[in-house]
Amino acid sequence: MIDKAMNKVILTLIGAALLTITGCSASSTASQPAQPTANTTQAAVKASGKIVAEGRVVPAKSAALGFTVGGVVSDVLVTEGAMVEANQVLIRLDSRAQVAAVAQADAALRRTQSRLAVLKAGARSQEVESAKAALEGAQAQLAKLQQGARPEDVAAASSAIDIAQAQYQQVQDGASQPQIEAARADVANAEAVLKLRQADYDRVAFQAGVAAKPESIALEQATNNYASAKARYDDLVKGATASSLGSAKARLQQAVAQYASIKAAPRPADIDVLKAEIHRAQAQLDLVQAGSRAEDIAAAQADVDAATAALDQARKSLDDTEMRASFGGVIAYLNVKAGEQVAPSAIVARLGDLNAWEIETTDLTELNVVNVHEGTTAAITVDALPGVEIPGKVVRMRQYGENKQGDIVYTVVIRPDTQNDKLRWNMTASVALDR
Repeated sequence: MIDKAMNKVILTLIGAALLTITGCSASSTASQPAQPTANTTQAAVKASGKIVAEGRVVPAKSAALGFTVGGVVSDVLVTEGAMVEANQVLIRLDSRAQVAAVAQADAALRRTQSRLAVLKAGARSQEVESAKAALEGAQAQLAKLQQGARPEDVAAASSAIDIAQAQYQQVQDGASQPQIEAARADVANAEAVLKLRQADYDRVAFQAGVAAKPESIALEQATNNYASAKARYDDLVKGATASSLGSAKARLQQAVAQYASIKAAPRPADIDVLKAEIHRAQAQLDLVQAGSRAEDIAAAQADVDAATAALDQARKSLDDTEMRASFGGVIAYLNVKAGEQVAPSAIVARLGDLNAWEIETTDLTELNVVNVHEGTTAAITVDALPGVEIPGKVVRMRQYGENKQGDIVYTVVIRPDTQNDKLRWNMTASVALDR
């Protein structure tokens, strides 16, 4: 630091002396105007033979690392000072929400892709056959209606009327005398069998488990047969009821109506209904055979594209929850722990290639930078290494000047000709640049 202070003092004294000389010359020569202060200062710098600037030691390759999104740190996978490889994961944020978003976007994409595939594939053969069958069925119904009744259909309807008429008459007339006598005989026979079975049962009725004996079962069957015969006989004797007459009459009327319907000519309204059904079936068949419209396919493709973009965005958001090394180097600075909340763009780590160092100037003014160019040689001294002078040369210059305490300063990068393993990031340095 003493060497740098002495250099500044010497430069200041030289500049003041030159200003005095220039002022005397201007006062003795009235025909020459006084020069501006800036030009006088520039002349003083040139007189020194060197341009001296302060700087700091930086890696030739470095990166300030942060997240583009905020969140809670779930894993810190490196330690400060660790060597890392390019693309190695360094820190992770809690990514459960992003993982769910990716799954949702993936499902949406698969759904839109399926719909697009269906539209492109067109109708299945089964759908075409079904549409054809519907058309043919409607056409057959119309042909049948327009053709009128077939003789065999008329004959069958006439026979149905005869049968219904006979049944109705039979219900009206009731049972014949022979039928009643036969039913009475059935009742007498059933009663006789019942008495015999009753006698058989009475002989074993006192025995244990009588309900399971054959005599008990036979008695029950005889009782049922007698009840059935008696009910039939009572029905025959009673004659036709209003209910049976009504049912028989309804069957007769239905047969007559069916006959009239078959014999009648087709109504125009019925023909129009079937023609409309044929038209609808034909349109449906045409639609199925034509396949999907180009507009529908284009819309479905647009849905797929949108879903693909949404999935890409969701995956990027998931990737953003991982911090990776942009190149191989050393984690020189690490300022985060698991469980901590980090804000977007906050610098939480610094990565550098510490095998190659450079010096960046911090106070090279606009008056001096004009005398520096790429390739300019320089002598580098580092405050932490007294007595050590490292040769180097300018490798690049920033074209944009920044305001620093009222001065416009430019950053110039000097690369040492030899690397010194004692250098550390952000050490202060001084460079003397040749002209």
